[in-house]
Amino acid sequence: MFAAARRGAIVRGAFTKRFIAPQGSTATLYANDNSSLAAASSSSSVSASGTGAGGQASGAQTVEPEKRIRRSIFYVPGSDERKLKSSLSLGADCLVYDLEDGVAFNRKNIAREMVFDALEASEHRKAEKAVRINAVGSGLEFDDLNVVLRSSRLQAIVIPKVQSAKDVQFVSQMVDSVAPFITRKNVRIIASIESALGIMNLKEIATSDPRVDALVFAAEDYCADMGLTRTREGTEMLYGRQAIVTAAHAYGLQAIDLVCMDYKNDDILREECELGRRMGYLGKQAVHPRQLEIIQRCFLPTDHEIARAADISEGYQEHSKRGVGAFNYNGKVIDLPVVKWAEKILSRARQGGVTIPNPEERQKILNPASNASTSAGAIPAGSSSTPALNGGKNDSATTAA
Repeated sequence: MFAAARRGAIVRGAFTKRFIAPQGSTATLYANDNSSLAAASSSSSVSASGTGAGGQASGAQTVEPEKRIRRSIFYVPGSDERKLKSSLSLGADCLVYDLEDGVAFNRKNIAREMVFDALEASEHRKAEKAVRINAVGSGLEFDDLNVVLRSSRLQAIVIPKVQSAKDVQFVSQMVDSVAPFITRKNVRIIASIESALGIMNLKEIATSDPRVDALVFAAEDYCADMGLTRTREGTEMLYGRQAIVTAAHAYGLQAIDLVCMDYKNDDILREECELGRRMGYLGKQAVHPRQLEIIQRCFLPTDHEIARAADISEGYQEHSKRGVGAFNYNGKVIDLPVVKWAEKILSRARQGGVTIPNPEERQKILNPASNASTSAGAIPAGSSSTPALNGGKNDSATTAA
């Protein structure tokens, strides 16, 4: 056992299910103890100025406002040293070191140590570093949090099997008690919805705490809870999938879609990615490195979407200066809702590192036929070919506003 992670006011060794409440609080918080949780929450709350739509109580900590891109969140078994090391070279937006389903029960203790070491060895300003703990109420969550929260490089906690607000609030209070003061304000919470009860309590969960930053749809557990047989079409879980993405957007959170279990079938993965993106999901879970490239690419706007959005944004600015609201763009009426769509597309593109094309480049993307004669012959002197945006990904269909 690594001594550094076990030092401090938090109980160690056998771990009774107790931790010391934040300074200034008289409450002692117990896992799954609603009364003590409420007491601690009333005396030490996170400021509601961060992302999400959490409670309004004020406190010493303020959640950082920057948006984090999570096109892919990749699970790494916390007890597999080889995979932990190799994960640092992967291109995922978010690395999730797993202490839950990916770790056998008799390996939980060593997995905590290995995950802590992996966090400390990771580099800043690359992938977001997160840990999936065991479910609140499992009897393992306290030990998980007491170890991993001590890392100054931890950026998010993934809570599995979230069914109510108290699951999230317990973890947030642990962050305030255990995480280093200088970094605790940056720790986000990603809530994994895995049951019918979780679906029914989506509003309560999404608004439970300002640290909540994303909702994850855990399809396998959801199907098990509902007694569903998962199919390629996925119609059996359509309600749950739509409910989560709707709640996420309603309360200003990210929505992360289900895992593609057919990890060797690229066609199925692309189908799932495209459907998820059309439904409003901003990212997807991954369990194998070969899935990452397709997921990362699919959850960026297409070249056509980016070019059209840039045209609309610039057109709106020009017309606004003249006092004009709605305007015509290629025979379509453009008003404020369409402009909002365009700004979201451009924001996602910039977050993904895509350069927004200039007007000449946009013309080539949106009207490829008009450039056919040029591309078929020699390139005129002084001209240069324009590199494709987003790795050449294109969508020739006009996106519905």
